[in-house]
Amino acid sequence: MAELVVDLASKLTERLGSLAYNEICLAWGVKTDLKKLERTMSTIKSALFDAEEKQVSDKGVQSWLQQLKDVFRDAEDVLDEFECEALRREVVKTYYSTARKVRRFFSRSNPIAFRRRVGHEINEIRERLDELIANKAIFDHLTDHQGDHDRNVRSMNVRRENMTHSFIPASEVIGRESDKEVIVDLLMPKTVDQQSGNSQSVVSVIPIVGIGGLGKTTLAKLVYNDEKVVGHFDLRMWVYVSPDFDIHRLMQKILSSAVGTEISVTMSVDRLQAKLREFLKDKKYLLVLDDVWNEDRIQWSELRNLLIDGMKLGSKILVTTRNHSVASIMGTVQPYNLGGLSYEHCLSLFRKCAFKEGDEKQHPHLFEIGKEIVKKCGGAPLAVRTLGSQLCSETDVRRWKLVRDSKIWELERGGSGHILPALRLSYTQLPSYLKPCLAYCAYLSKNECDSVDLIHSWMAHGILQSRDNENLEMEDVGEQYFKELWARSFFENVETDKIMDDVVYRFSMHDLIYDLVQSIGQDEWSVVDSSTKDIVENVRHVSFLKSDNKLIVSTVLQKLKKVQSITLIKYVPIDESFLDTCFSKFKYLRVLRFGGLLLEELPSSIGTLKHLRFLDLEYGRITKLPNTICKLQSLQTLYLNCCRNIQELPRDMGNLISLRFLSMTTTEACFQDNGVGCLKSLRFLLIGECDNLISLPREMSYLAALRTLILYDCKQLDLVSQHYQAIPLRLEKLGINGLPRMTELPEWLRGAASTLQYLYIQNCSNLGSLPGWLTDLTSLKKLVLTDCPKLLSLPEGMDRLTTLRDLKIQRCPELERRCERDTGEDWPKIAGIPNIYISKW
Repeated sequence: MAELVVDLASKLTERLGSLAYNEICLAWGVKTDLKKLERTMSTIKSALFDAEEKQVSDKGVQSWLQQLKDVFRDAEDVLDEFECEALRREVVKTYYSTARKVRRFFSRSNPIAFRRRVGHEINEIRERLDELIANKAIFDHLTDHQGDHDRNVRSMNVRRENMTHSFIPASEVIGRESDKEVIVDLLMPKTVDQQSGNSQSVVSVIPIVGIGGLGKTTLAKLVYNDEKVVGHFDLRMWVYVSPDFDIHRLMQKILSSAVGTEISVTMSVDRLQAKLREFLKDKKYLLVLDDVWNEDRIQWSELRNLLIDGMKLGSKILVTTRNHSVASIMGTVQPYNLGGLSYEHCLSLFRKCAFKEGDEKQHPHLFEIGKEIVKKCGGAPLAVRTLGSQLCSETDVRRWKLVRDSKIWELERGGSGHILPALRLSYTQLPSYLKPCLAYCAYLSKNECDSVDLIHSWMAHGILQSRDNENLEMEDVGEQYFKELWARSFFENVETDKIMDDVVYRFSMHDLIYDLVQSIGQDEWSVVDSSTKDIVENVRHVSFLKSDNKLIVSTVLQKLKKVQSITLIKYVPIDESFLDTCFSKFKYLRVLRFGGLLLEELPSSIGTLKHLRFLDLEYGRITKLPNTICKLQSLQTLYLNCCRNIQELPRDMGNLISLRFLSMTTTEACFQDNGVGCLKSLRFLLIGECDNLISLPREMSYLAALRTLILYDCKQLDLVSQHYQAIPLRLEKLGINGLPRMTELPEWLRGAASTLQYLYIQNCSNLGSLPGWLTDLTSLKKLVLTDCPKLLSLPEGMDRLTTLRDLKIQRCPELERRCERDTGEDWPKIAGIPNIYISKW
């Protein structure tokens, strides 16, 4: 928790010190209040760096940190008030008449009332922080030991080093024989031709990648002690690396492992490197670098250069890591992605740990419960071994059921377990900007997740930071963060979306990673179902599972105070009073997931949620949206797709000046003026399953910020006949799927000639040709043509598309024939494209 609080403090102090907030100070006369708040937060921030180590064993620190986090969350809400007010004034200035502006001056939103109200809230936040600082028993305890943090980290690494070694009895390992054989084969000598090359490729570096607790180190030990490996290498060395990739320390450890004696810590770096190179010279060696975290390519290059100087051909380095980025930096071959153990192997391991030999036959009822416990371990031998060992000699069926029915983090509450500490290291080693992103993943379903939804949720809560390039769009920053977490093995089974594979990633989380994430955010997230009896009042994110007990839902709503996001698991039977309570009680709501809502109308009170940034109404029965929804000036993301009953969109949608993402379905034939076409901040627009729609918005010229446009299953939509103004688009991705009336590409697409990178045309049964100006798309990287049976040829000049890397033609019979490799008439046009996929299936 402490690290999340540190990140919150850093974000808030940075926000308070920014140029934008200095301007706000001057504009609203709260400069003194905000400066005092900034100083108080800076004082507290300096005391937090040691809190993570103390909170596990100190209940007082835990409680203090929880209170502090609550105050910081409230401070975020107050600071958001300024941004919301600025957006509101922008809309008033742009769209409202003078008379309406005068009326608003006498409302609660006038500048004097706003300054008085927000100034009071700022002072209240500062007073609460002062009370926490005044708790001398905690605050002085932290500030007196700021230097302990580094020492604790070092001692943690030392303890881990003393525990690791290269030996393991093969009989103790279950289910890794095939994995071992694969790695052993990689270590065995290849042909001379395969091993020739420059000095950097003389030593082969083989990474083993997987989440914590999966058995990477165990596998490396099996390989290290294999008879064939022992006989093949002149020298074998084993070094535990740890998160601290210190070259001096690693040289000592490698040399010590090589010579079999301790190396003096006082030996100079120069003498160390000379001895190391001398000892490795003319030897074919195997070096295992266990548990590597370093992502600094320069540091690795420095160590590698010492290891390859004078060594014998055929030397190998085996690396274990949780991070695909580490594997990419160090590996000379494809990494070996270690999977989980099979259920059968896990059950064998559990039986060995939980029962004395043959005892499972004496306790068949316990063994049946054990089978269910094994399933929750997700193939991770560490979890199987730990939970099995906890139950060894335990015959009380209640204890077994408790283990079966509890989450891992609940079983290890208090820090005495082994599973989560092993996984938590992956979290503690994250850069600070990724920690809140991972913590937010607690709301996800572990089995099926969507990267776009996740990224827009991060945006809604202000988590994303544009670090290296201030010009990057927030969506691009979010995708970078997503890919970094993916590279660090927090996400698995990652696949691109089948409809448009360069836009959306589908993924899941390993059961243990999911437990880790929930343990991080356990005090901020809650799931309410028919069994819920109590809930913490300061919960910020709440999900409602299907429940027929409206009393439980009502009781929960009355107890909660500071909710920022609400998720209804699809088709939860709620009524309008539930929504009215949510909208009136939780004024700082940022995310509402109401997918599958059974109500036909939303209360007009939704317009009061000025902090709302994410609204999901997909797959609902909504027939009409209140026009008050257009007052949501902070709204960034709006899901209306598969809402097949919506008769018309609100008339003032152009007022949604922050809207960046819109997916929608409507029964309308035409878009209204001042509607979708006037959304100047829109980056992503998806229009689908609109059976009556005949044209796109007339004001498309306002969509200058639009980067992704997806049109699908609109049977009447004609992109050509409607007259559109010349559109200076910045479009990068265009997907067209299921538009039977489209016979040619629209001329307005030429406005994106210099920016369009991905073009997908699918299920367009009457598309007869591609225009000659297609070859003007100078940034095009990928072209997909699928299920367009009347498409006969490619335009001349395809060789001008020098950036085109991928071409896919599928179920376009005549075009497939003309593009047949080497023999087709159109083959010369595409022969220079690196990746070509042509198939009739």
